[in-house]
Amino acid sequence: MDIDLDRVSVDLAGTRLVHDITLSAAAGRVVGLVGPNGSGKSTLLRCVYRALRPAAGAVRLGGADLHALAPREAARRVAALPQEHSAEFDFTVAEVVGMGRLPHRGAFAGPTAGDEERCAAALRRAGADHLAGRGFLSLSGGEKQRVLIARALVQEPRVLVLDEPTNHLDIAHQLEVLALVREAGPTVLTALHDLNLAAGHCDLLYVIEAGRIVASGPPVEVLQPDLLAEVFGVRATPVRHPLTGAVHLLFDRLDRLDPLDPLDPLDRP
Repeated sequence: MDIDLDRVSVDLAGTRLVHDITLSAAAGRVVGLVGPNGSGKSTLLRCVYRALRPAAGAVRLGGADLHALAPREAARRVAALPQEHSAEFDFTVAEVVGMGRLPHRGAFAGPTAGDEERCAAALRRAGADHLAGRGFLSLSGGEKQRVLIARALVQEPRVLVLDEPTNHLDIAHQLEVLALVREAGPTVLTALHDLNLAAGHCDLLYVIEAGRIVASGPPVEVLQPDLLAEVFGVRATPVRHPLTGAVHLLFDRLDRLDPLDPLDPLDRP
């Protein structure tokens, strides 16, 4: 399912944090939002999973206004993994993942055998099936992240919104989770801090600075040294991955006088 943001602006506490953003993610594509801390990525994503309502503009799913949908219908179409989550009660992992099936059941209906099969399969795909009987609050940050990915997938959304989904994950699980969400098939809109992960796993990137889009396009076209110096304040050298051909970035500080010299002037004896 296509998702389109049409001239979306967002205000919080009387301050405009997102300004007139228009972007599109075609069905089945992985679209990344990148930008420095505080640029507005998370605020924008919160509009897409209905935690915030735009001050102006609209979020459309397949042409329908997302914020005009009934909550249950919206939850059948969009699942989210926010950057921050809380759990006051120590549900088991199996119970947490099972919550992803709630939009597909009646108000007072219990889980079906099919629901339980889907939850078990999602936990296996996320590499977390061995945690099913554990209390969620007892898990490490990386284990919690994999369980929440499983919960989002078992919701069977048409659009998956991920805010820093690789937080707390080791490198193997970072790669596995990003491959998993692509293989699952929904349209994916994700914010990522790691530009190399964004380059290797996104079809399209939008660069956001101070609440505005400053560049967009395929990663190889967007992640150019001049733009990265201006937006992120780093010197970047793009190279090609020898196996995948994806662009990979080597970083250094902008204030280093000689990029080939490993020592700062102050470090020299």
